[in-house]
Amino acid sequence: MTETLFHAYTPLILWTGLGLILFRFLPTALPRFLGRTLYWVGVPLEILALVRRTNFSQNVGLAPSITVGALILGFTLAWLSLRVWKKLVAPESEHKKYFLPDLDRSTQGSFILAAMLGNTSFVGLAIAPTLVGTQAVGLAVFYSVTQNIFGTYGLGLFLASYFGRLSVGNSWWIQIRDVLTVPSLWAFITGCVTHSIKLPSSIESGLQSSVGFVISGAFVLMGMRLAQIQGWKSFQTAVLPAILKVVVLPTLIGIVTTLCGLSGEPRLAMVLMSGMPTAFAGLILAEEYNLNRDLIASSIVVSTGLMLLMIPVWVVLFGQ
Repeated sequence: MTETLFHAYTPLILWTGLGLILFRFLPTALPRFLGRTLYWVGVPLEILALVRRTNFSQNVGLAPSITVGALILGFTLAWLSLRVWKKLVAPESEHKKYFLPDLDRSTQGSFILAAMLGNTSFVGLAIAPTLVGTQAVGLAVFYSVTQNIFGTYGLGLFLASYFGRLSVGNSWWIQIRDVLTVPSLWAFITGCVTHSIKLPSSIESGLQSSVGFVISGAFVLMGMRLAQIQGWKSFQTAVLPAILKVVVLPTLIGIVTTLCGLSGEPRLAMVLMSGMPTAFAGLILAEEYNLNRDLIASSIVVSTGLMLLMIPVWVVLFGQ
């Protein structure tokens, strides 16, 4: 297992470190440019490639149902946590506010995204095949595709659009418009329509190879944003959504799937995917809608560390 994690996280460490170093020498506007490029070009290419290599004849209903349930559960946990957080923060208590800082609108949006969206494509699909068999990997792929479309660029984009705009004039149709015009949605539709069409080998190979560039770019973006984090406050605020995402949510998914009769590798695959660290796509949404970027980046770091500790626990509890 140690060797598996080493191979999975070597690119993360290398590219994130490169982003940390490059930030000091490159224009300050580059992180936003990179984030927008990933949003409009990189992520749609990744989804298109993922859809084209997914076998849609298997596990049509199971994984999407669990994914939607996990997204709703993650949102509910984050929303309830924010409600409790607000009640605990007393304006007259400066000592308490040091440990529980006030959360503005953009930070609340980032908090929910960090606790709800997991890195199922970049990290999940790199780890799952080493821990479960081929059939269970199919479930993991379906989970990833469902979250990318209906989670990250469905509910996630809706929430990012809502929290990233001023309350005044924030009409419901603006969020609907943003969801319907997201490039990743149309990439998914294109992938489904062309799924049975055989492309020239050079085009297909180039499409699949582009995924590696998207992953590298996302890691570099995270490193650049980590270089901008100011002090302890961002990590302090990120601890709670990271715990919700990597400890609480997958444990609940494991319990629910067990009660529903799922066991062995299929159950482990669902627990693994629901317990992936905070998604890099959340950082891309934060770039696009001006949410709290530092909180997303900090949650990625904290949740990644927690995931490394939790994977052996998941294998023991839910892998049999």
